[in-house]
Amino acid sequence: MSKRFLTVGSLLRNEELLKYKREIEGREDITYPFYDDLEGYKECEDKSVAEIVEKQLDHGLVQVTDGEYSKSLWHLDFVWGLDGCERFINKTGYFFREKDSDEKFETRKDIGIKITGKISGKNHVFIEHFKRLKDLVDGRAEVKQCIPSPSHIYGDFVNSNVIADSTYKDNDSFEADLKQAYKDFLDDFKKVGGKIIQFDDCLWEQFAKENKENQYDNNQTDLDKDLALAQKYIDINNELIDYGHELGLTVYTHNCRGNYSSRNFSDGTYESIADLFFKNLKYDRFYLEWDDERAGSVKALEAFNNRDDVEIVLGFLSSKTNTLDDEKRAFNLLEEASKIIDKDRLYLSHQCGFASCDCGNELTEEEQWAKIDQGHRIAEEFWGE
Repeated sequence: MSKRFLTVGSLLRNEELLKYKREIEGREDITYPFYDDLEGYKECEDKSVAEIVEKQLDHGLVQVTDGEYSKSLWHLDFVWGLDGCERFINKTGYFFREKDSDEKFETRKDIGIKITGKISGKNHVFIEHFKRLKDLVDGRAEVKQCIPSPSHIYGDFVNSNVIADSTYKDNDSFEADLKQAYKDFLDDFKKVGGKIIQFDDCLWEQFAKENKENQYDNNQTDLDKDLALAQKYIDINNELIDYGHELGLTVYTHNCRGNYSSRNFSDGTYESIADLFFKNLKYDRFYLEWDDERAGSVKALEAFNNRDDVEIVLGFLSSKTNTLDDEKRAFNLLEEASKIIDKDRLYLSHQCGFASCDCGNELTEEEQWAKIDQGHRIAEEFWGE
């Protein structure tokens, strides 16, 4: 097994846990984290997390998560756990691109968020989730906690009019409280022994010139407006990254273009956003995706040339398919990337997790582990370790 192969974070849920998750998806009369509303749910989650930790260790992963079994969606559970935020079932879900047609694919609908008061990140249930994970791993591997980037939540709330419909008078006051909520969470994370935090940071294709599937209605032709918003995202993230570094935390990021039931959300090459995303954000490690042509050329990695302290995880493999990946393609891309970035700063992964949301991608657990084992083999052959 290779220490150069990593996973983004999420793994397919087992059927026992999915029975509870499906019930959560359709109910508005329950309160996050739902343990008091669903008999047996907490016990099932505890058991399932313990099992997925052991499976990750059995398959040689040197860095593990709880499989994101404690989440329903990759980003919204963190928001649900903030004081002052409340979920509801929306009229529609998100709209992804159907795989084999021009039709839209609608996601689950429990994505509505309303702000009910001053938001706070203190006493977040994710801290308990992390403590459980840390105890289960018991020093046998590194552990990381994945949460949405602060800029992603800010952008989502601003562009979806969540703030406009709240008690906050303006975006600036919301931004200040959001950043403090993240700082409070990071304080608590550090206190319970957290060392690695991963900000999943997935709005950057909003600024890519090739992206025709923008989630929001802002004018993509207004370059000044776009650059001002991009700089806002950079400033928000960097303030929290700096704060994490002050606490002694290592801060990763993961970027993707949408991953729901093996569907994607948007286009946009890394070349289009490299000067914004790669050069300016102070992350210690970037998990990136190059599983298909949408990401463009790996030459975008040249933007990291003056950042020798940054590590890059190359998502050359696909978590969306149920077959093993093209190893020749992976090796060719690894060779190309290593001509740009020193080999010792590179890692290999799938482009995203296998289950960013509960439903998971369209493959079996057996196929998932086969793809993970393949990733180890490719990495071991390329790096020799």
